[in-house]
Amino acid sequence: MSKVKITQVKSSIDRSKDQKATLVALGLKKMNQSREVELNPALEGMINKVKHLLSVENL
Repeated sequence: MSKVKITQVKSSIDRSKDQKATLVALGLKKMNQSREVELNPALEGMINKVKHLLSVENL
């Protein structure tokens, strides 16, 4: 699979518990924090759940 770089661009304040937990599971705890991950179906679903809070770029 391909690698992607995910960056949290919007705050998790005033979001549901599910969305906050998804961000933590992706390894994002702060604004503008980035992480490179190997894309698989599970991570793709997590990214889609909070895509309005993230910036995703292919590597």
